[in-house]
Amino acid sequence: MSLLFNPRTYRPTSFDEGTQQQLLALIDFFESKGLARNKEEYYSGEWYADFLKLVADKRIFATFATPAEVGELVGRADARWDLARINELNEILGFYSLAHWYAWQVSVLGLGPVWLSANDEARGMVAGLLDEGHIFGFGLSEREHGADIYSSDMILTRTADGGFTASGGKWYIGNGNAAGRLSVFGKFADDDPEHPGEYVFFLVDPKHQSYELIKNVVAGQMYVAGFNLHGYPVAQSAILHVGKPAWDAALATVNVGKVNLGWASIGICEHSFYESVTHAHNRVLYGKRVTDFTHVRRMLADAYARLVAMKVFAARSTDYFRSASEEDRRFLLFNPITKAKVTSEGERVIDLLWDVIAARGFERDTYFSRAASDIRALPKLEGTVHVNIALVLKFMPRYLGAAHGAAQAYPIIPVRQGAGDDAYLFHQGPAKGLGSIGFSDWRPAFDRFAHLANVAVFREQIDAFTQLVLTAPPTEAQQKDLDYLQVLGQLFTQIVYAQLILESAALAIDDGETRPGSVSDLSDLTESHLDRIFAVFVRDMADQAVALHGQASATEAQAAAALSIVNKPRIDPEAEQAFVSEVLSYSGAYEMKA
Repeated sequence: MSLLFNPRTYRPTSFDEGTQQQLLALIDFFESKGLARNKEEYYSGEWYADFLKLVADKRIFATFATPAEVGELVGRADARWDLARINELNEILGFYSLAHWYAWQVSVLGLGPVWLSANDEARGMVAGLLDEGHIFGFGLSEREHGADIYSSDMILTRTADGGFTASGGKWYIGNGNAAGRLSVFGKFADDDPEHPGEYVFFLVDPKHQSYELIKNVVAGQMYVAGFNLHGYPVAQSAILHVGKPAWDAALATVNVGKVNLGWASIGICEHSFYESVTHAHNRVLYGKRVTDFTHVRRMLADAYARLVAMKVFAARSTDYFRSASEEDRRFLLFNPITKAKVTSEGERVIDLLWDVIAARGFERDTYFSRAASDIRALPKLEGTVHVNIALVLKFMPRYLGAAHGAAQAYPIIPVRQGAGDDAYLFHQGPAKGLGSIGFSDWRPAFDRFAHLANVAVFREQIDAFTQLVLTAPPTEAQQKDLDYLQVLGQLFTQIVYAQLILESAALAIDDGETRPGSVSDLSDLTESHLDRIFAVFVRDMADQAVALHGQASATEAQAAAALSIVNKPRIDPEAEQAFVSEVLSYSGAYEMKA
């Protein structure tokens, strides 16, 4: 039985032959190099030119990152933006090296404003560069303003010949040392006769003499650039978006790219899990095998439950992304949860494993020593957890209302594992009207598994949370109190997270939709897994409820209502023993060659 990606047994048979070969080539690249060499390059900060040569020679990024409509511009009839296979790429790269994944991730972000543009000349040119093996970058953040795009100091000034020059600096720009093009966000000068002070996205060639590469602002293999433009010439053909569409393109690009962080977190946790279980199960302390200690068994069981939940949620969330349309925009709720919740859960998995392996997690020759650092980055990129949880709250009234007479009818969303071009992601339009997006009644997902003890307890907690929101909603002051709203948002997020996990489980267990031949293969998922996952969720809801109770701004009614959410999981000793035995079966199941 296995619910985790294992390079030894991985057969991506759900994909076409070309995709299979590309995914397996990535695995072979890292496995052939071995852990010691990978770690040596990681610690030395060596630029991964060999990896970029591989993805160029095999046309991996070109294959995975070209939408069908762009492929038509350059004669690529087989092009498609296929989230099912993109998820595989993210998880595999995260499993081996977040630094290498980063080159892919910032290329996705750099391509986003181009693919969202109506400038076919620019799209065709960039598609050609991608096909040649170039990487790309996203010039949004600035040193003084971070990702506060209201305050950009990158200014375009009109020239006499009808073009522009761009001057200003950017910071935290991945691939800024070697990108074929950067998509850069800025503003027109305030005195521009046509677009005074308006936003703009334009293309920049880092090889141009007016491009000043300052330095890599981080220590590591990935190159996160600071750069300046000094009167950089910008032709009309290089302008991607002007005005409000530039703003919308920035947000839509982040929507497209930020889910990748959740999948990378899963890969990091899987590799760390194999290494940790193998180490702990083969170590004897005080005359006992480490995995015989009750606290170790509980921590490993919790880590496994959280990791499986991450995978099951992310897979189901993708079904909604791939089914999105103007009529069904529910993905805009599941998207920030994939980013915020899955990456945060990744941190918790690593923390649990680290408490088990202790000092071993610092050792230079382990994968874990880099994972412990890498996993911290993902909740903080493409919008922090706080930003994404605040976004999630916009959906709460319509979501909770769907179970109380305000449900919106939608077709059932099937498993979407087959080949397809997910074109809507590049036609999603302005990010507005989020609070008006309706939801179907989510209760049936819980009813299907109501016989499981911990699902039943969790359902009671949902009812208690709903009562809190209805009877003691945030006051006017609390609606501006991000500290209070973060806790409320975490409680709500946990409910949505649980719903999609149960939907995914029902499709696998009842309908046989198990996603075989992929990293998300749920063929071995059982109700026992769900009950143990929900034991963790019950505790998490209780923890957040106590936090809400303790909020300085909580009213007496809110504090009392919060305590009604507190409950404890039901742990059957025999079921726990079987679950831990499954966890320990991963000992020795995978080890990267030295």
